[in-house]
Amino acid sequence: MARQAARVQPIPNSLREQPLLRVIRPDESSMSESARPLETPDGKLQLTPELQAEIERKNAELESATPQEILRWSLSRFAPKFTMATAFGPEGMVILHMLSEIDQSTPVFNLDTGYQFKETLELREEVIRRYGMTVELKRADTTVEEYEKLHGGPVYRDNPDQCCFHRKVQVLEKAVIGYHAWASAIRRDQSPDRANAPIVGWDKKFGLVKVSPLANWTKPMVWKFITDHNVPYNPLHDQGYTSIGCFPCTRAVTAGEDERAGRWSGFAKTECGLHSS
Repeated sequence: MARQAARVQPIPNSLREQPLLRVIRPDESSMSESARPLETPDGKLQLTPELQAEIERKNAELESATPQEILRWSLSRFAPKFTMATAFGPEGMVILHMLSEIDQSTPVFNLDTGYQFKETLELREEVIRRYGMTVELKRADTTVEEYEKLHGGPVYRDNPDQCCFHRKVQVLEKAVIGYHAWASAIRRDQSPDRANAPIVGWDKKFGLVKVSPLANWTKPMVWKFITDHNVPYNPLHDQGYTSIGCFPCTRAVTAGEDERAGRWSGFAKTECGLHSS
């Protein structure tokens, strides 16, 4: 007896050419096509009028938000093209703690100049143990030995601006390629250069959105969070080092001095160049 072939039922017209489903980020559904990020051929974010308007709007909205709320918005808006740079200062450790609870997979990097304190690099290992987050070390093309030989000795002795530019600014320029936004841990009350730092702003020096979740926090607020949540921190802070950078250009401060007075002591310099225009 011959086997009867199975009959194929025609597809109803109502099921033909159904639209494909895709995952939409929380903010994307309300974002017009023209407002979505545009990139240059080399992957850098373009600042369009629509993006500028969005930055200004979100900066105003998030001024009274908690740092966690700011980070959640940043991740929902920009991840996986959202990153963080940290020098493992108290503020950076607070943000790392928050990120570990919000999105542990957030890429984080450190600008390893080759001159960092050993305590700073040991704190990086503690971040791995405590939070399971590996902070990538970004370095200049030359080692310290090669750099000093090329310039006839330590550049920081006579020209710390040049040293910071070569071993920090240029390294950050490369580190953020391919990202649309980065988080910094600056506070407005740290220095005059940071006094007007927005929560969300356009970083024209590096060509991407800059988010500063702790911009309107104070030093006591930072240390209260560290104490309340048992956040690890650099032990040099207990020895009078209120702001820690590279060991040749950092000293402990004395009573009554500004918290950044120990950076580049003897020079009219208060910033490494990452947060100044």
